[in-house]
Amino acid sequence: MNIYVGNLSFDTAEDQLKKTFESFGEVTSVNIITDKYTGEPRGFAFVEMSDKDSAVNAIADLNGKEMNGRTLNVNEARPRNDRSGGGGGGRGGSRGGGGRSRY
Repeated sequence: MNIYVGNLSFDTAEDQLKKTFESFGEVTSVNIITDKYTGEPRGFAFVEMSDKDSAVNAIADLNGKEMNGRTLNVNEARPRNDRSGGGGGGRGGSRGGGGRSRY
């Protein structure tokens, strides 16, 4: 089961998250999301656990708990929405001239 962990301190490490969730059961992966341009953490992560019951228990116990000075927001991760399409991208502006007159 995939778990969303929000409101993370930027100081939180994957090892720390893994150890926290392992107290409830087997953790198969931890992924702290980072900004693709700066590489800095964005304040949330996904933790995947192999057993649904363990994941449900972790969510119930850890949601609202404090870690590194921040109150965690922990719940079942929702499937990603399709992000394709949307938004125009045309060029705006006028086609009016701006050239000088020759006379």
